[in-house]
Amino acid sequence: MAMIVRFIARDGTVSTVAANPGDRLLDVAQADDQPLEGTCEGQLACATCHVIIDAADFPKLQPASEDEEDMLDLAHNATRTSRLACQIRLTEALDGVTVHIPK
Repeated sequence: MAMIVRFIARDGTVSTVAANPGDRLLDVAQADDQPLEGTCEGQLACATCHVIIDAADFPKLQPASEDEEDMLDLAHNATRTSRLACQIRLTEALDGVTVHIPK
């Protein structure tokens, strides 16, 4: 079952892309050419895939692990709804999620 993810780029451009439940948000972002490195491949050794989840969608996410929260402390421009895209597996509850790429 396809779902939608909305990316809001640094310049405000909105990109709406199809994804599937179980996809990693990082993989969806990279397939859409969003500027996220994700150099640690999900091993929580960097914060290069930092994204800001829209406040309305943030409660739909599973809580961040303690390790992810530690890595977010290193992310530039982190907010209270910041997460690491490599740690988010899309679920049906996240259909239509809006993701901001930080400046």
